Amino acid sequence: MNWDRDAAARLRGAVYRGDGLAVVDALRGRGLEDVLQMAGDGLLIAVSDGVSEARELAARCAMLLRERSNSGDEELADQLEATLGSRPAHMLRPLAVDLGELSSMLEGDPARGGGRIDLESGETWPPETEEVWGEELGDDEDLDGAGSERWLWVECLGSRDGYGDMEDFIGTVSDLNRREMLEIAIAGRGAFRRFKDVLAQWPGELERWHLFSDERGRGRARAWLAGEGYRPSIRAKR
Repeated sequence: MNWDRDAAARLRGAVYRGDGLAVVDALRGRGLEDVLQMAGDGLLIAVSDGVSEARELAARCAMLLRERSNSGDEELADQLEATLGSRPAHMLRPLAVDLGELSSMLEGDPARGGGRIDLESGETWPPETEEVWGEELGDDEDLDGAGSERWLWVECLGSRDGYGDMEDFIGTVSDLNRREMLEIAIAGRGAFRRFKDVLAQWPGELERWHLFSDERGRGRARAWLAGEGYRPSIRAKR
């Protein structure tokens, strides 16, 4: 079965809630290839919860991640295999950060991107929240002194990788007319907006793009986090 909007939302919600049983239910009967990053995070929960079928799914997910080998795939495969006991535990420190939020800080508009991660809670603080930092943290928070140890700073890397995602996605579009229209759309300024406007003509392709770009963004965020010495731990939102 394909991953339509409802199916993807069920999987995303299960991961967000930290519900391992619901993760396996959402994956049952569907291919993993389009959702490996999200599925892998969910299966880490399901394996830890001892959910039936979870270990088999996690092993398959790890194998497919290594075969695909996009940014962040190796790190997630390592984490899955460590959870399964088939490789030594990794030395990365767990951090309960939302990879989607981190991806937005890393790859947004350089003028408004970047920010910080609270190493105590995993909460992300993009630049637009700067006005409330003092209210939340106290006026005596020393961001350049001892207080700086609380934060992991995030520098925006810009939209180059996101543009590459559009180019790669166009290569997966089988209809030649649609492909040509999308190639025209991403030429010049305003490429991201035009690309989505053109895709909106074909809901199925638009949903496929959302899955594709989410996978790429989550993977790059995971790889960036590993480079800083951390791995994402799933934070249940019960």
